[in-house]
Order: sequence, then C-alpha cells, then structure tokens
Amino acid sequence: MQLEWVSGAGYLQINETKYLLNQCHWHSPSEHTIDGKRFDLELHMVHETPSGQTTVIGILYKIGRPDSFLSSLTSHIKAISETTEAEKVVGVVDPRQIKIFYKQYYRYMGSLTIPPCTENVSWTMVREIRSVSKEQVRLLRAAVDDVKIV
Repeated sequence: MQLEWVSGAGYLQINETKYLLNQCHWHSPSEHTIDGKRFDLELHMVHETPSGQTTVIGILYKIGRPDSFLSSLTSHIKAISETTEAEKVVGVVDPRQIKIFYKQYYRYMGSLTIPPCTENVSWTMVREIRSVSKEQVRLLRAAVDDVKIV
C-alpha cells in the first residue's frame, strides 16, 4: 500500500544532502525488529535526491489507539479495498500529518526492502514505537490483499 506525492511534499536534509519526499508505504507485520521483536505495522517514508540517492524514515507501530494519519486516509483505503483498480487519486495529503517529530533514532546504511532492492540507502528508524488500531491494520491488509471488507 503506497501513497505517492506528485511534488512539493517536503524534504529531509542529512549533512549537506537534501532528499525530497516522494512516497510512503506500509508493511504489516513490520520488516524491522528491535531486540528480535516484530511489530504490527511499519511505515516507510522514501526520500530521494535528483541524482538518485535514497534515504528512508521508518516508523514502527504496535496495536493500541488509532493513528491519526491513517484515520485521515480511512475512506480512501476502504475505497481501494472495494475496487480492482491499482491506483486511486486521493487529492492533497499533507505529509506533516504523519508527525515525524523524533529525538532518538537508529541510523544505518542498507538497501531497499522491495525490488529493485537498491543498495547504499540511508535508513533512519524512529526509536519511539507508535500506536495503530487493529482495524487500521486490517484495512491496510485488505487493501493490499484484495480481501473483501465485511
């Protein structure tokens, strides 16, 4: 499940390099683990430079209170679940709603986790574990797996 910004979604600067935010997507269960623990959901915010360098901010979620950003997308996620279309225009989505204010994080060099599995990607994993509702995780899975929502 991916949300793609056409332009002007903001940027992340690491040292002297400015990375533009292109898209975000979710994985459930999480791809990353902390001390061997896998989480219920993981958000990846993918940023790129015009020359093709990539950095990703990752946020991990456990079941709890609903996530406000996903709450704002609920109707769009449901609409995708109810159609066979691969893409749907959702209009203007402000990436600041994700609220990526963090003080502590893990940073490492790795690769993308989906094809083309590009290497030399700078990963920043937010240390704070956020919450997401079971229903939100179920909706994301249903949208990806073409499972009918009952």
